[in-house]
Formats: sequence, structure tokens, C-alpha cells
Amino acid sequence: MATKTKAKLKVKKGDRVIVLTGRDKGKIGEILRMYPKDNKALVQGVNMVKRHTAPSQQTGRGGIVEKELPINVSNIAHVDPKDNTATRVGWRSLEDGRKVRFAKKSGEVIDL
Repeated sequence: MATKTKAKLKVKKGDRVIVLTGRDKGKIGEILRMYPKDNKALVQGVNMVKRHTAPSQQTGRGGIVEKELPINVSNIAHVDPKDNTATRVGWRSLEDGRKVRFAKKSGEVIDL
């Protein structure tokens, strides 16, 4: 039985990303949660599905609930802060010794 290897992900919770493939192609949203073991991310407003739920004591009522499902990390790309297009992410060390991510398309620092 093969074991999954955990890859280093270049996106993290709170990042603005754009969807590259699928029915939500072109949508921009913020990452709400990461699932690194599954290589997936939960993006706000992307991959919306309807779930038919029965009433329970916690929720109170049932009905049709619309929610997001995780999307594979390979299908999303970071949004360039300058022009809102897809960009790749690189790493750079600043003068004060901090290691930060930057957008390869515009050169802008992503996280400060």
C-alpha cells in the first residue's frame, strides 16, 4: 500500500485565489480552510453544491442547504495583487531576514 507524500503548498488560508479549471473557471475567492493531507482547499463561493438535510437537534430545521466543497489545489492559482490575474508564487528573503512569498508576474510581496 502506497503512502501519500505531503507536498509543500504555496497557498494558505486567507489567500485570494482564482479557479483555473472546471465549472467555476475564472471565479475569484478567499481560501477558508486547507486540507493538506488531501491536497485540497475550501474556497469561498466556489464549488457550491446543494445538500438535502433532515431536521436535527443542532440545526433545528432541514431543507436544501447550499455549501462549498473542497477543490483540488492544482485547480487554483494565486491572484496577483496588482492586476487580479493568475500568477505563480515564489519565495524571497527580505533585508530584515524574513522569508516571504511574492507574485512572480508582478514581483509584489504577497504576505507582510
